[in-house]
Amino acid sequence: MRHCRWHVLPPASNQLSVNIPGLSPLIVQLLYNRGLTEPSQLELFLAADKRLSGDPWLLPDMHQAVARIYRALLSGENIAIYGDFDVDGITGTALLAQGLSALGGKITPYIPHRLTEGYGLKTAALENLYRQGISLVITVDCGITALAEVKRARRVGLDVIITDHHTPLEVVPLAVAVINPKLPHSNYPFSELAGVGVALKLLEALFQGIGQEQQLEGLIDLVALGTVADMVPLLGENRYLVKRGLKLINASPRLGVKEMITQSGLNIGSVGTESISWTLAPRLNAAGRLAHAMTSYKLLMTTSPQEAHQLSTWLEQKNAERQRLTTKVLARAREQILAKGILPLLIAGDRDYLAGIAGLVASRLSEEFYRPAIVIHVGERFSSGSCRSIPEFNIIYALKQCSRLFSHFGGHARAAGFTLPTKNLPRLEQILLQLATTQLARVDLRPQLDIDAEVTLSELSGDTFRAIGQLAPFGYGNPVPTFLSHRVEVVNCYPMGSNGEHLRMKLRQGGTVWDGVGFRLGNYLAELSSPLDIVCNLEIDRWGGEERLRLNILDFAPGS
Repeated sequence: MRHCRWHVLPPASNQLSVNIPGLSPLIVQLLYNRGLTEPSQLELFLAADKRLSGDPWLLPDMHQAVARIYRALLSGENIAIYGDFDVDGITGTALLAQGLSALGGKITPYIPHRLTEGYGLKTAALENLYRQGISLVITVDCGITALAEVKRARRVGLDVIITDHHTPLEVVPLAVAVINPKLPHSNYPFSELAGVGVALKLLEALFQGIGQEQQLEGLIDLVALGTVADMVPLLGENRYLVKRGLKLINASPRLGVKEMITQSGLNIGSVGTESISWTLAPRLNAAGRLAHAMTSYKLLMTTSPQEAHQLSTWLEQKNAERQRLTTKVLARAREQILAKGILPLLIAGDRDYLAGIAGLVASRLSEEFYRPAIVIHVGERFSSGSCRSIPEFNIIYALKQCSRLFSHFGGHARAAGFTLPTKNLPRLEQILLQLATTQLARVDLRPQLDIDAEVTLSELSGDTFRAIGQLAPFGYGNPVPTFLSHRVEVVNCYPMGSNGEHLRMKLRQGGTVWDGVGFRLGNYLAELSSPLDIVCNLEIDRWGGEERLRLNILDFAPGS
């Protein structure tokens, strides 16, 4: 029995399969699987160079935004950068603060407190900034749905420029400028920039106007951090931005990032997208989840080695605390889910569920049960929820169907959040469960593994790993290539990890022998037989100061 649905992607067209100099048929197939259907597209994807960068002036309202910011700079106005409390928002806030300060701007950063203020623009915060002498607010990674808040800001005399990448509503706020590549009238060629990527385009336009665009090179590390952490597709311009940013991080990381790399056990020079996703981003997020995200902002901005060490040490401690809390809440949420029966949509809520880790728990539940999941911090008057979903269920569309119940909501197809009066929770659960039951009625609710190609184990040997590396950086939208091998002999297999949740294997096919590891497959040890059909990808095992190539086993089934 396969534990996932296996979907072998169709073969590349003959047009791509012939006469592509320097590329093996396997690499051509991998490129085809990533949506590259013309020979001319292949070279551009692999190069991932400046040709992928869009003209910032094609973004909506860019001219209005630049004109207003220049006026603020020339007249010495106080400018606030209002960012979100996740890594995308934190890096975007740091990016604009550093960039505008270089232009002589008088900058005040503002990131709301996740637990006491919540996501997005808040009227109380905007009015407080106005009382502090701020006359212009520039948002990062938020604001696209803040209709009432922007309207109120205008009334008190506060100008707002919105930079955001979230899905807009049918009506957008009446701000001085609204810069978002997802707006229906946008002419920008790439719509999947992260919030920090949109902020970068604003700086590009500003610096182009004075012929100083090269000054932005030192900020590109922030764009890589925020883009990878926010799980936007690593395609198009995002590939170019992340590739440049990783190069800077590995060559000359800023003090705060360098300290995080050192304390977390990573090595400067080998930081990749996985290092950001699994090590750096969780630490930067830990501040906003359990305390205040401004600590992470300060770490990214500091020029003091001592302060960088102190802040990074604090983040290490908060991240460890976050891991413990996540494990505890996940166990309780699973109990709630199982007590109800595993429904098409999973909802768990409690007064003790911290809003800062609700999204992490929802993500784990969605991954384990392969269903949309919502975890709610239940308050006396107001409650807040974090949603994570599967490709077959667009969670932000579902939330729009019950928008009248919310005080605020927003997000993407796979991840969203909301705040609502607690009395509305039963009705919300009723509507969302009904939607999920209808839409998922005929869906096989198991994860789908997209398989790039069927190969023999010998075809993965030799130069294959280096050749595959040409497609990096890998991440959402450009996953690490996945392969299917039939009738692989299991030489040996034994549990791995403190509670046996992983499997370590030695596999053979013909004369080729590979080491393999199956993370989180320990529960299926009793199902193991030989031969097997395996779905895997290639990875480097770094252990004891040595590096060895191995197979990462994603799923297996009896050999066919």
